[in-house]
Amino acid sequence: MAEEIVLETRGLTKDFKGFVAVDGVDLAVRRGTVHALIGPNGAGKTTVFNLLTRFLAPTAGRIFFKGVDITSSRPAVVARQGLVRSFQISAVFLHLTVLENVRVALQRPLGTSFQFWRPERVLDVLNDRAMEILETVDLAGFASHAAVELPYGRKRALEFATTLALDPEVLLLDEPTSGMGHEDVARVTALIRKAAADRTVLMVEHNLGVVANLSDTITVLQRGKVLAEGTYDEVSRDPRVLEAYVGNADA
Repeated sequence: MAEEIVLETRGLTKDFKGFVAVDGVDLAVRRGTVHALIGPNGAGKTTVFNLLTRFLAPTAGRIFFKGVDITSSRPAVVARQGLVRSFQISAVFLHLTVLENVRVALQRPLGTSFQFWRPERVLDVLNDRAMEILETVDLAGFASHAAVELPYGRKRALEFATTLALDPEVLLLDEPTSGMGHEDVARVTALIRKAAADRTVLMVEHNLGVVANLSDTITVLQRGKVLAEGTYDEVSRDPRVLEAYVGNADA
């Protein structure tokens, strides 16, 4: 099963009025793996994510999820099928408690999202599952805290928890450790490893230590094209990759 391709692009291209941000990208993400998408600033990584989750329409090329062409699917349909982008699609309500935030996320698959007027006892049936998820992300001790009170790293963990509540099959992480200190990076890295135990992860990440620690496969983009692909050891020794990073002051 690990060899099965769960998410694939063929010739994926995005042209913004003459500027080609993504240029003929072929990507194949194997089920049950952590696949990293890296490259210098401006390489097209976030645009690829926006195309995969259908927040942008490709100029050319096709996107396949579990063998089904989703190139023309709406973002909400793609998310319901199990392709979920964390930290972007998740909603955190700052003045709800941590537990209430996860409980709202658990309502979404039931079709009762945001129905705050429902009696408290009706929503209490979700508490056990919500607490299980909070245990997973090391937030059980913060269950009764308002989300606004959380420090930055814990708030990102809560966003992660609300995404896990959607039970994604493939989790897309866009810069999951951005702006974090060493302790928070270590915590989020551990969370990603837990999440990857029973699902597929595709992530964009600038922290190459995190990439080396977590990734099975790495695809390197430069100027919208695939420059190299392989394990961390393989791509880190590739002269083209070294040139791309050394030659870019923002890499």
